Amino acid sequence: MATPTETTALARRFRVQLDMSTDQDGSDWQTIIGVTDFKPPAPDPNIEDSSDYESAGWNGNTKTAQGWELGFTINRRENDQVKVFAPTHERLRQAAWKFGSQSMAHLRWYDRDGLPEAYEGTGIVKWEASGGEHTALDQVEITITGDGELALIDNPGA
Repeated sequence: MATPTETTALARRFRVQLDMSTDQDGSDWQTIIGVTDFKPPAPDPNIEDSSDYESAGWNGNTKTAQGWELGFTINRRENDQVKVFAPTHERLRQAAWKFGSQSMAHLRWYDRDGLPEAYEGTGIVKWEASGGEHTALDQVEITITGDGELALIDNPGA
């Protein structure tokens, strides 16, 4: 039996999906097409000093909270026949202009090759068009600032 050869994982291995249902139950996951740059988040911990006299001079630390932020860039997709943008793009754009729960997006991202890395969370949408020269594509930088838990999930593509 041959020993498997390890290869280097590619950045494009992630698939990003948006829950298009209105009640955030995760029943209508649609792929966000046109992703060109994806920065998966890592938890950003809040660490408080928990040092005391009994630690023989060694500092103590306790994680008391954590947050997350997801960033990705898309090539904006349109249907020029009926004059509409991709539904997931349009949902994110509209959320960026709203307040309260309407400013939120429920997303998940996972390894499209079936490896175990997969996450799900809800956050506030920031939409920033990149602009550019006359030869540039219409790109948008999207930032999701987490509101609550960034959950480890089973890979839905496995």
